[in-house]
Amino acid sequence: MAKLTPMMQQYMDLKKQNEDCILFFRLGDFYEMFFEDAKLASKELDIVLTGRDCGQEERAPMCGVPHHSVLSYINRLIEKGYKVAICEQLTDPSESKGIVERGVTRIITPGTVIESDLLLESENNFLMSLCKNQNEIGVACIDVSTGFFEIGELVVEASASILYDELTRYNPSEIIVDSNMKGYINSVFELKNSKYLVSSMDDWAYEFNHASATFLKHFNKTSLSELDCSHLKMGICAGGALIDYLSRTQKNALLHINKVFLMQRNNSMVLDASALRNMELTRSLKDGGKKGTLLSLLDKTKTAMGARLLRRWIEQPLQETAQINARLDAVEELVSDVGLSISLKETLSKIYDIERLSSKIAYSSANARDLLSLGNSLSALPEIEKLLSCTNSALLNVLHSSLDSLEDIAELINCSIHPDPPTGIKDGGIIKDGFNVQVDKLRDASSNGKKWISDLEIEEREATGIKNLKVGFNKVFGYYLEVTKSYYDKVPYRYERKQTLANAERYITDELKEMEETILSSEDKLIRLENVVFCEIRQHIQQQIPRIQQSAQVVAQLDSLYALAVCAREYNYVRPTVDEGFDILIEEGRHPVVEKMLNNEMFVPNDTKLNTTDDRMIIITGPNMSGKSTYMRQTALIVIMAHVGSFVPAKSARIGRVDRVFTRIGASDDLASGQSTFMVEMTEVASILRSATRRSLIILDEIGRGTSTFDGLSIAWAVLEHICSTDSIGARTLFSTHYHELTQLEDNLEGVKNYRVAVKEVGADIVFLHRITRGGSDKSFGIHVANISGIPSKVTNRAKEILSQLEDVDMKQSSIMDEVNNRSIVVEQEQNTPAVNNDFTEIVNRLKDIDLSVTTPIEALNMLYSLQAGVKDLK
Repeated sequence: MAKLTPMMQQYMDLKKQNEDCILFFRLGDFYEMFFEDAKLASKELDIVLTGRDCGQEERAPMCGVPHHSVLSYINRLIEKGYKVAICEQLTDPSESKGIVERGVTRIITPGTVIESDLLLESENNFLMSLCKNQNEIGVACIDVSTGFFEIGELVVEASASILYDELTRYNPSEIIVDSNMKGYINSVFELKNSKYLVSSMDDWAYEFNHASATFLKHFNKTSLSELDCSHLKMGICAGGALIDYLSRTQKNALLHINKVFLMQRNNSMVLDASALRNMELTRSLKDGGKKGTLLSLLDKTKTAMGARLLRRWIEQPLQETAQINARLDAVEELVSDVGLSISLKETLSKIYDIERLSSKIAYSSANARDLLSLGNSLSALPEIEKLLSCTNSALLNVLHSSLDSLEDIAELINCSIHPDPPTGIKDGGIIKDGFNVQVDKLRDASSNGKKWISDLEIEEREATGIKNLKVGFNKVFGYYLEVTKSYYDKVPYRYERKQTLANAERYITDELKEMEETILSSEDKLIRLENVVFCEIRQHIQQQIPRIQQSAQVVAQLDSLYALAVCAREYNYVRPTVDEGFDILIEEGRHPVVEKMLNNEMFVPNDTKLNTTDDRMIIITGPNMSGKSTYMRQTALIVIMAHVGSFVPAKSARIGRVDRVFTRIGASDDLASGQSTFMVEMTEVASILRSATRRSLIILDEIGRGTSTFDGLSIAWAVLEHICSTDSIGARTLFSTHYHELTQLEDNLEGVKNYRVAVKEVGADIVFLHRITRGGSDKSFGIHVANISGIPSKVTNRAKEILSQLEDVDMKQSSIMDEVNNRSIVVEQEQNTPAVNNDFTEIVNRLKDIDLSVTTPIEALNMLYSLQAGVKDLK
């Protein structure tokens, strides 16, 4: 077999080291791919597949993309779940003897993207690491583009649902796992068919000794106790493997990852995947986007850092009342001080994404324009420091004391970087005049040389009499004197012919050649020197990244508080009272998102009263489309907003601290995992019953609909009893239902109250008043809703006839609650009846007498209870 060419052998050696990546091989102004990579990239990127001589009989399949537009192609591959290895030329081709040295400088994966063009500025891009032993699951999560790094642990016994919650909250674009975790995560979540890119790491990377050593080396510590994480052994395993993975793929020191945060679920309100989804806090149910969410309403931030932090605040509301009230104090001060808010708006608007600029600096990929953006951003910090110095609230004072104005870095950038630099750092023109003596000398030499060239043209015209003589330059011949045909007779002997054109001749002189060498030499040296000076400036700023990140975090917090204050003022929100009590008292509460979506309509506000004594559970009845779900959601959203530290849409609100918000609203078949609507519903209810506490808020919408009437009613009944009972849960609960039989629970269960949505009947039509009033509803108005929805009148009229017949029969039934309450009496009577002892005659006779054609479902249920009681103890 013929040997490969040296260049192609170089490619094959690098490809062998990165077999799981598509190798982008730099050749001049292009990145090229060969063999199987070329075939794959050609198909995925829809670019032409060609061939290249490789030293063998058949040409190597090849495709390529221009280096200046490579990011767009990489992004398309990353979005499809591929990894891309970037192979650069490490030596200058003009100075290389033989083949140019090349090497992989970075591997880009979905979780390691730092380029702003490939990321959503308002969202974090998380890479997650997971590992597992018999008792715990280690979790580590990082946003490489910002340096945010967290580790934690989950208990295996409860890990399935909690891990799913964490995946929903972080929404990682990539997950790395050990062998134990890969089998577990695929069996539980079937992630192999999901949107997540899951990759296996070698198990040795997750071993505690290796992982902890990696941890300590990266953070430059001698003990894990210095990082306050020595108790999280599995978290350290996951985190150490994650740092190892980044070191191998990013091939730099990762200076911007310099702090580790601990995942502390106990310090924030727990919102599981169902709550995050159903409440549409940050992602819409419709398309997963931001529009129509609580985040879209509250996000008045002026910086990308603030937008990302506000998203985390909403997804992880506070749990400590002291912290909540500290935020509320800060928001209240910004609401009342309009001048402060206006000044903050103007100043924050000048600040770029400092966090992601820091990451580019850490990667040594920041160009001169990036440094200018950083410098302009830092120049706004002294003004923020001045504004915060006049504030009174404790949190704003803490932010003021934590803010480093970074004037030294801003001054360095302002003095060194040209105000209008090129994009590339090897194109020259990036260092400001007066910053570096050697740069100034070379620039002066280059400028004087060019002036000499300009003066030469004038001098030669006068000396020769050639009026249209001009001096030109190209990369092949350098500088030249160009003379047209009509003046050939005036060309002096000292001119040396260099090139003949159709209508002109080009010449050089000894003087011109000497000056050309001076100019080109100085320009080349200038470009090289500017690049060296720029890299030194960037390296100096790299050492200040922790300071920059600290100020970026202050700006992000201030921006988020500012956004909440703007919303409070614009939307007429009020400050809630958040305390350690159990009362949820909302006067004239409104749904924050729905009220803003109404066009020229007034939103109807409603009160809410919940506690853990007389008003533990509110059962809400009323027709579909009347506003039951909106009312329940608005209550939950107001509670969540209060815990975020936001003002709320109400006339007044008192919120007793809530540890978790559970929702069971709507359902759809999960076809991918083979789960029906009812199965999904029951799974969510089961999670609530396992995890809810007295401090929780539970929102239940129509449970039991996915099965038969009897089954559904029975399950709903039993679930409500369990939740309401102080012996089991006793949580504050809102429950909507069409099972009107459940309204009888008010008279039989302590803490239950019936409410209904008011409806006004106008002849044959109904008007939804959207007002929640005391008492239960005895009508569903389902036929009216069907009529409004466009069901043909022939069908709805027939439905009315059938309903009338069923209601006539149903009037004969006894109260189902009476039957349930009397069940023990019935059992006792049956047991004390001698005639029944081991004798089924009476029961058979009773069954024979039942006319099933006219028996309603409720009557049948009552009879079944009675018969079962009669035969329960028979042998």
